[in-house]
Amino acid sequence: MIGKVTGRLALAGAACVAYGFAEARAFRVRRVSVPVLPSGSEKLRVLHVSDIHLTRGQHAKHRFVSALAGLEPDLVVNTGDNIAHANALEPLLRAYGRLLDVPGVFVFGSNDYTAPKFTNPLSYLARSTSHHGLPEDREHLPTQELRAALASGGWQDINEQRATIEVRGVRLEFRGTDDPHLHHDDYAKVAGRPAKGTDLAIGVTHAPYARVLDAMAVDGLPLLLAGHTHGGQVCLPWWGALTTNCDLPPAQAKGLSRYHAGDHTSWLHVSAGVGTSPFAPYRFACPPEVTLLTLTPGPNG
Repeated sequence: MIGKVTGRLALAGAACVAYGFAEARAFRVRRVSVPVLPSGSEKLRVLHVSDIHLTRGQHAKHRFVSALAGLEPDLVVNTGDNIAHANALEPLLRAYGRLLDVPGVFVFGSNDYTAPKFTNPLSYLARSTSHHGLPEDREHLPTQELRAALASGGWQDINEQRATIEVRGVRLEFRGTDDPHLHHDDYAKVAGRPAKGTDLAIGVTHAPYARVLDAMAVDGLPLLLAGHTHGGQVCLPWWGALTTNCDLPPAQAKGLSRYHAGDHTSWLHVSAGVGTSPFAPYRFACPPEVTLLTLTPGPNG
């Protein structure tokens, strides 16, 4: 009897692992509306892309990213972790294709600086997984080439910078930080109230650590965008993420939520991301995705 139960549990476990490898290639587009624009504004379609972690040979992922231009977004926001190996830069740029000509912004994550390295997956269940600087034992990626290529068209580099983009008569101010997971963030460089004449101020960062989100919310930014979490990557059905790999609560590991910092409240969207580490190429109850955010006039616009 015990042997039969053990065998069935082992079979169920093997089935879950096999499903996890398959789900990692079940790419999808999530669609969400956010009421943040001034009254009378036209709707804006913002494509939020994050955590592609591209390597050569990932043909299904390449096809998915290549098709995103067909969504015809008004803006693109890229929250980092684009490649997992130096030789993936050229395939990444081919996949982005026409999207690079669309107005947009980008910030970097750790895997825009160094390639991933094998890590015990159970370590991500630890409460703190923050890094301090670039790991010296990892392969360095062509960061400056990536930066130049992403900025060659319509995307603006907002690592520790602000940028203003006007689309459909709406004046958008973006501010971003470099990767908080590596402690590269220096929010003081972009801190302060939005510039006069701004219709909507948006904060962008790779890893949604509270120190960055709190500062952005207190500065009066109605919308915050981040990635990094992979949505938890391995989740429990009807429960959700077990970890976020930062200090964001697991309940906010992916999707749209309200973020509170004292008396201040912002909309927060965290992308579940397109990829995984090549050393952990599976997902469970958390499909890989990009999000098409439709910004609409808000009740207080």
